[in-house]
Amino acid sequence: METAHLVDTVEKLSRGMGRRPKVMVTKIGLDGHDRGSRLVAGFLRDAGMEVIYTAPWQEISHVVNQALEEDVDAIGVSSLATDHLLVPKLMTALRDADMADVVVVVGGIVPDEDVVMLKEAGVSEVYHPGTSRHDIVTGLSGLIGETRMVDEEAQR
Repeated sequence: METAHLVDTVEKLSRGMGRRPKVMVTKIGLDGHDRGSRLVAGFLRDAGMEVIYTAPWQEISHVVNQALEEDVDAIGVSSLATDHLLVPKLMTALRDADMADVVVVVGGIVPDEDVVMLKEAGVSEVYHPGTSRHDIVTGLSGLIGETRMVDEEAQR
């Protein structure tokens, strides 16, 4: 039942956008723990989003270039160690590439004081371990819907 609801949520967003939302799930820096990012990529794909999944250990410049080439709506950065501390540099690189409209979310082990820093840098949301797939899919759908020109009537 929950999966059907999530699919419906993404279908409404897709109608409003005129295409499926496209999300890149990545890990920057030296953090190679990718179980969480693989699970989230699967949640998003199962709900109907187009997902570009990168291997761990990505350089910021590569993430920005691939996001530009793929014309993504959102980037999800996974962090188990302290690689979320690199995300402000990613945000700067996205702005420099004229991609400030790309939603960036971070998931993983992020201390509360770092959440404040990430949000100040422009991160839209931080998802901690244990966040439900419902909250991830609906939250990200809402964030994408807010930043992309969507047909409000199609979302109903």
